[in-house]
Amino acid sequence: MTFEPESLGRSRSDLAEALRNERKRAGLAQTRLAQRCNMSQTKISNIESGKLTPTLIDVELILEAVGSDSPAAAKIIGLARTAHTEWQDDWASQRRGLDKKQNELARLETVTTEFRFFLPTMITGLLATPDYVRASLARNSGDLSKTVAKKLERQHVLLDSSKSFTFVLTEQAVRWPLVSPLAMAMQLDRLVSVSRIPQVRLGVIPLGMGGPVVDTPLSVFTLYDRRLVQIETNTGALILRDHRDVNAYRDDFERYETYAVFGNECRELLSDWALGFSGLGR
Repeated sequence: MTFEPESLGRSRSDLAEALRNERKRAGLAQTRLAQRCNMSQTKISNIESGKLTPTLIDVELILEAVGSDSPAAAKIIGLARTAHTEWQDDWASQRRGLDKKQNELARLETVTTEFRFFLPTMITGLLATPDYVRASLARNSGDLSKTVAKKLERQHVLLDSSKSFTFVLTEQAVRWPLVSPLAMAMQLDRLVSVSRIPQVRLGVIPLGMGGPVVDTPLSVFTLYDRRLVQIETNTGALILRDHRDVNAYRDDFERYETYAVFGNECRELLSDWALGFSGLGR
């Protein structure tokens, strides 16, 4: 499926209209369609008014119930997938204020129980020292003090014992020299400390693991429960909410996880690399 970013906002209303038209074409009242789909009439009404974005399974059930032909059904399935996709570009975030994005992430973190972070390029904000956070924002203009403060404030979520966090980083991400050697040593010490928090599981995929790795990391992504996955690019973030997309990324994460080392083995690697940055390496 291909899409234009500007079409994502329209797809929800387009989907609602298309489903409403297919029901009317089939000559079905909302109550009758609801019975065929084993849904409530209220749910059908909310879908057709655009108040509720249906899952792909919902859409497939409705299309089967109204007997849509293949071309019409394919178009509507495409609309449904697009309706579950959101593009957040960096330029829009800068115009709104980067601190607003931090507020959105904090709200998402509040309602999430299980987090999975795959980090092949750099260290994420929840794990970062103040120096590293500032350096990660260096390409942005203006006063970033609020954004830095809110990024650091969000780290308190790691202490919430009702949540679980799994971070998988590549060695390249951990050792990429974003800040001075001494600041990098402090950043790696921070990773060691965070890895000891009971609800945090932090692993690193070392370059010298031995043996071939058949999976090729393509991007940074974060899984929030089974609710959504956020994929980061150089110019923004793609948000996918369809369960099939989320499950595909969960499968990817579990494969990458098998290549990582955790616990004391991970902490020993991080400590050795920290000593190398500080000039005290063996």
